[in-house]
Amino acid sequence: MSPDPARQSVDRAADGGRVLPFDRDASQRSIRVAWAATSVPRRLAVVRRLRHLIADHVDRLVDTVRLPQRQSRAETLAAEILPLADACRFLEREAAALLAPRRLGRRGRPFWLVGSEVEIRREPVGLVLIIGPSNYPLLLPGVQLVQALVAGNGVQLKPGHDGLESALLLVELLEEAGLPSGLVTVLDESPRAAIEAIQAGVDKVVLTGSLATGKAVLRQLAESVTPAVMELSGCDAVFVRRDAELDLVVNALRFGLTFNSSFTCIAPRRVFVDRQRLPDLEARLKARIADVAPLHIHPESVAEVRRLVTLAVEDGARIVCGGLPKDSSETSDARQGSMRPLVLADARPGMAILEADLAAPVLSLVPVDSDEQALEIARQGRYRLGTTIFGDAREARDLAYAVPAGVVVINDLIVPTADPRLPFGGRRASGYGVTRGAEGLLELTQLKTVVSRRGRFRPHLESTGVNEERLLGLFVQVAHAPTFGRRLRAMFEIVKLMAREGRG
Repeated sequence: MSPDPARQSVDRAADGGRVLPFDRDASQRSIRVAWAATSVPRRLAVVRRLRHLIADHVDRLVDTVRLPQRQSRAETLAAEILPLADACRFLEREAAALLAPRRLGRRGRPFWLVGSEVEIRREPVGLVLIIGPSNYPLLLPGVQLVQALVAGNGVQLKPGHDGLESALLLVELLEEAGLPSGLVTVLDESPRAAIEAIQAGVDKVVLTGSLATGKAVLRQLAESVTPAVMELSGCDAVFVRRDAELDLVVNALRFGLTFNSSFTCIAPRRVFVDRQRLPDLEARLKARIADVAPLHIHPESVAEVRRLVTLAVEDGARIVCGGLPKDSSETSDARQGSMRPLVLADARPGMAILEADLAAPVLSLVPVDSDEQALEIARQGRYRLGTTIFGDAREARDLAYAVPAGVVVINDLIVPTADPRLPFGGRRASGYGVTRGAEGLLELTQLKTVVSRRGRFRPHLESTGVNEERLLGLFVQVAHAPTFGRRLRAMFEIVKLMAREGRG
């Protein structure tokens, strides 16, 4: 087989110095210090030019994404290019206000702190290590990268598997847009690159990956108490309420099983279905999914999917449609495993498949008698990333408020989370902290509070001779007594005490 020209170009880029070793020498630090001192409008000017360059180089960007699970170039455009450009425009519009210093007025200031002025500042954290995933090599690390830069940070970018070429091109476009060379360093794809970067010293880590990877990184960060944002695994729940529109449900589930070959952290996995609607949903799903061609799954997922599906069937689940995945020895394509979307019925709590973060098109239908029962089962799960609810919008919203998840979508699936305003993050085993949106930008800053004092009133610095215990007790009464009368009497007592002690 002839060499892959694209692969050769990435290798040449790595050998030629675009993939730089981790470096915290004086020159690198000076670049970061200068960038941190650059005004937010000037940083955003780079982002604006990057957005225009994304539009100019759409085909080049799509060409860098050669993921085996992608079914078309259009899918990459929808999944990565368009939302990345949208995220840039969101920052252009909102970042300056979000990052601006904020001064606190007099409202709420304790009266005994008269003369105090408070300023709250958002400052860069310093050097951010972004550890990217393999399923969305442009969008996820790309948004995190741009947000880190807008916040004034330097960045070490460690791409996920097969994400190096995308990372290199994105940084190339950023530098063409005016970003100082050397502010972003692209590491190689190996886990060792991230380990060495952390050992060398970073100020914050943003990881998108599995629970196992998150635990390994957190163990390494614990020694230096380095903060992190962890966007980890999901095993997302879908609630199909009794009043749900089943045609919509089926179309959405089919989309969730096929988009990016279901290699998405918020793809549907556990579907809680009102028992009365279950037979109809099964029949519709079977008909709607029957024509889906086999989808790519990572070879490492083949054995785990087989094991979990086999255990579920042995425990009473039924295969509605689809079949067990095939590994590379059973397919014509030696590079990958494959499977048709698989739907299990009669799944129930306790089955291991309902607790698995599978990167494969597998759906488990769980019959329930009420929203309350479905909610109780959902609360038992350790993964709490995303949830979808189908049904009457008003009642679904009430359920959404009670669901234990970081992101809840009503009457749609996955796509609304591409909104650049939307902060994205999980709970429990799905991680902590958020990326994207205003909150994702602020995650890449650190707070500094500056307090200044005007005037001469600083009684704590002087020995007045006043009975301090008595005086402080009266201050508590003036500020917090439940009635105006008590507060007024305490004020008079303070005046009398000060006068008495002054005469003494």
